Amino acid sequence: MTLKNKKHLFFDLDHTLWDFDKNSAVAFDIIFKKHEFNFTTNDFLQHYIPRNQYYWKLYQVNKISQEELRYKRLKDVFDVLEVEISDELVYQISDEYIYHLPNSNHLFEGTVEVLEYLKSNYILHIITNGFDLVQDKKLKNSNIKHYFSTITNSELAGVKKPHPNIFDFALSSAKASKEESVMIGDSFEADIEGALEFGIDAIFFNEQKVSVEKEVFQINHLLELKSFL
Repeated sequence: MTLKNKKHLFFDLDHTLWDFDKNSAVAFDIIFKKHEFNFTTNDFLQHYIPRNQYYWKLYQVNKISQEELRYKRLKDVFDVLEVEISDELVYQISDEYIYHLPNSNHLFEGTVEVLEYLKSNYILHIITNGFDLVQDKKLKNSNIKHYFSTITNSELAGVKKPHPNIFDFALSSAKASKEESVMIGDSFEADIEGALEFGIDAIFFNEQKVSVEKEVFQINHLLELKSFL
């Protein structure tokens, strides 16, 4: 990948800039204290994090609906923890979670520093599969929205990463060409393969240091971007 002549950087939001797992833990902590469940937030998250990832992957490729995603990722965990719970309460907790989630502001280490560094030489953008109102609140509440010229989400685009149309929508909104654009994200399937198959370069934010078969440009910390951008 050549980084010459690049003008537009497209960032994923969750798990790339905005620390989803930390903020998720804060939201669940508030909810579980309110409902007085007999398990800890850590007990719940141990099962929730992999299930949320599993169902998000299905949601990204349209195998489940948004409502199924929000219900199943919770109900599965209550079942594993052997907690009897009504569907009505599952839906209530889902709504409470969506309400509380964007109110926490944990960002990945180096987020603001690297955005400050990049903003003078590049035009910055967001491409996210998250829900419109929730993602907007996350950007506002964490005080990073002003760094981005355009924000593309899957509800606006009508499709989700890795579908090529969301990248096409984002580039059109940004008035950017493929040759001058780079996608930066944590999801190998959605962000990296999606971008590469669409025809734009990509940088894999591999904070978890997972092994991937395809040879791609990788970073393990956001501040590594400063060394070559």
